[in-house]
Amino acid sequence: MPIKVPKGLPAVTVLQTEGITVMADDSVLCPRDRPLHVGLLNLMPNKIETEIQIARLLGATPILVDLTLIKIASHSPKNTPVSHLTTFYRDWIDVMEQVFDGFIITGAPVESIPFEQVAYWNEFVEILNWTQTNARSCFNICWAAQAAMHHFHGLPKYALTEKAFGIFRHRSLESTSPYLQGFSDDFFIPVSRWTEMRSTDIPSSSGISVLMESPETGLCLLDDPKHHSLHIFNHIEYDSQTLADEYFRDRSIGRRTSLPKNYLSDDYETLRPRNCWRSHAHLLFGNWVGQIYKTVFNTLR
Repeated sequence: MPIKVPKGLPAVTVLQTEGITVMADDSVLCPRDRPLHVGLLNLMPNKIETEIQIARLLGATPILVDLTLIKIASHSPKNTPVSHLTTFYRDWIDVMEQVFDGFIITGAPVESIPFEQVAYWNEFVEILNWTQTNARSCFNICWAAQAAMHHFHGLPKYALTEKAFGIFRHRSLESTSPYLQGFSDDFFIPVSRWTEMRSTDIPSSSGISVLMESPETGLCLLDDPKHHSLHIFNHIEYDSQTLADEYFRDRSIGRRTSLPKNYLSDDYETLRPRNCWRSHAHLLFGNWVGQIYKTVFNTLR
């Protein structure tokens, strides 16, 4: 099935070259083709790259998805042209009357800042609370996952002595979870963070299930049914080149950064990294969209 995105979005060209059918947001659909309405609150610095990554995974599912790009109103991003934000994004306050079938919140480059000191924390908390009534299912990624766990369950985050950076082996802990259908017993996922949360801090009364974890980097994916949310602390949505881009970016500005583990070969200056997580990224997003579709279908019957 195709994905509907704002007309003229740069992601369209990339997705079409990859064989994904893209519809402009002014396309007319038959009533029986009711799409799933998914909002993407994009907090990542490189918003265009993140749009492509998320749209690629949503557009590869067999279910029609109508994607709305959303931004924080109380924060002005520095790394994305204002013209792009004005053309393709809507402030959350402008869509808060809508009900979304799915809602995705990305990571953000504010890990080192205490949650309550993040400049847009108050608006972010409003959005988290709003998702409890205006989104059927939420998918929180990296910092957003930590922030949601902190807000809803009071979990602290812990600073790491060394950045968790690279491709790490993970294992499935709940083989019967609908979100892990088709998953191998173990698999690889990109990790890029300076902080962590710990399973020992999860309240026993929270109803949370740990679906994925890594022996090296700890918690990865949590199912939070009380808040109809998935929280993933790592970046399964990343492209093949994303960690390399982060590494070379940090090195170019003089930041002391170790090579991403299990990722770049000795001649990393010229070779493209191998992607060993793409299939599981498609599985996870496909399973999430499929679960939303079942909920919507059952409601409309």
